[in-house]
Amino acid sequence: MDRRKFIGTCGLGASALMVPRMLLPESCCGYGGPEESSVLGRVDGVLAQGPFTDSWDSLKTYQAPAWYEDSKFGIFIHWGVYSVPAYLNEWYPRNMYLKNNPCFWHHRRQYGPQDKFGYKDFIPMFKAENFDPLSWADLFRKAGANYVVPVAEHHDGFAIYDTKLSKWSAAQMGPRRDVLRELADAVRKAGLVFGLSSHRSEHWWFFNGGKKFKSDVQDPRYEQLYGPAEPEKKTPHTGHLQNWLARCIELADNYQPQLFYFDWWIEQPAFEPYRKKFAAYLYNRGAEWKKGVALNYKNQAFPEGAAVLDLERSGLDQIRPLPWQTDTSVSYLSWGYIKNDKFKKPSLLIKELVDTVSKNGRLLLNVGPQADGVIPQEAQNILLEMGKWLAVNGDAIYGTRPWKIFGEGPTNLGRNKKFSAGELLMPELTAQDIRFTTRGKILYAVVMGWPEDGKVELKALGKKTGNWPGVISSVRLLGSHSPIQFVHGEQALAVTLPPDKPCEHALALKIS
Repeated sequence: MDRRKFIGTCGLGASALMVPRMLLPESCCGYGGPEESSVLGRVDGVLAQGPFTDSWDSLKTYQAPAWYEDSKFGIFIHWGVYSVPAYLNEWYPRNMYLKNNPCFWHHRRQYGPQDKFGYKDFIPMFKAENFDPLSWADLFRKAGANYVVPVAEHHDGFAIYDTKLSKWSAAQMGPRRDVLRELADAVRKAGLVFGLSSHRSEHWWFFNGGKKFKSDVQDPRYEQLYGPAEPEKKTPHTGHLQNWLARCIELADNYQPQLFYFDWWIEQPAFEPYRKKFAAYLYNRGAEWKKGVALNYKNQAFPEGAAVLDLERSGLDQIRPLPWQTDTSVSYLSWGYIKNDKFKKPSLLIKELVDTVSKNGRLLLNVGPQADGVIPQEAQNILLEMGKWLAVNGDAIYGTRPWKIFGEGPTNLGRNKKFSAGELLMPELTAQDIRFTTRGKILYAVVMGWPEDGKVELKALGKKTGNWPGVISSVRLLGSHSPIQFVHGEQALAVTLPPDKPCEHALALKIS
């Protein structure tokens, strides 16, 4: 996309964020009003108190907090009204209004024409009647996760939190509960870090298909839910940008997330002054709360170092000096719950976690609960299996840092292809693939499978490489009390494994 077409609001100063309602280029969707003005009125004071200002030079001095550096595994949650139709994927609310999409015809067959039964009509069916935040948090703790990131609002414009900026929320409709608050309290009670994500920016265009034929998207009674429904290539107007900022600030202030995740569309140039202001606002609030905070972005939305890069369903082929994150799901087909999804093997996800950590990354793993609040049993089984492995091998993961090289072996999971197609083609790491992590003077070598002959050769530790200056005095297999035989040779460190197998999927050697 030609960036020259979007210079409109990029140079706006602080005062321009408070444009009077009457001067907005377009008026709709519940934008403006005293509540929004009240929220936006907090910005300048928080920025004035520092330590960050809304300039790239200031924001590039940001450093990821210690808890995030040490955390390696988080849980992502896509749960909302789209979990009711549970068809194809969580983009059902958009796709049901696109005539060439299978969701369009499925919707007509199952529920009727879109002017008679629209997306709004799923909201009473989103009851969350079996939602138990304490059991969710306990599952995530047993999975070995460090932090939890529910989607506070997806592209569909329905907030699963209590907001004063819209009536379209789980607190006022559907469950009639502030499910985000309940989950935040449960997660913190379980000793995990609470974060959240906002996908509000894409709401600008998400329902635009509904303007091309007779549908309830065109009914002014529902414009606050369906939003502007403008073309994707049209620059967002000031009303949408200010509302986006206000909703982000409201979430930050009311829920104090230590991680704030953004989807890709905030990279639009029109968002630049707003995303700078929010980053400075969040970082300053974190300093005020005395809590380290992290902000995730995709693509080029932030300069290097100003926030934490996230790669959706993707990875790197080398160590990145700055912390980064990948997010993926326990299933292949959808982020939200759908019927008949295809789930991944725990072994694949455990190895992806190890590979990511060896390159200075973190894995944010998504689950999609059903509309009633029950997490599918297949997803629960995957998380518990991962927790079982981490209970044995967590020392090689938590609190570690990359070594000189990320690993050795024939397979590298660095991927350029994104999303499900790329993941379906992703090779699984084998016993010939080894990944390294380190903590202080300890080196961990995670072998991605149990070799048939019980022997492991670590070529990166051969004396000739110079990677290990000195004597290797100890090699231990995590989870095992049996002694290990090893020879530190010129070409490799040769290890003979004990007969007892402490875990499935991968094994971790502790070398000192």
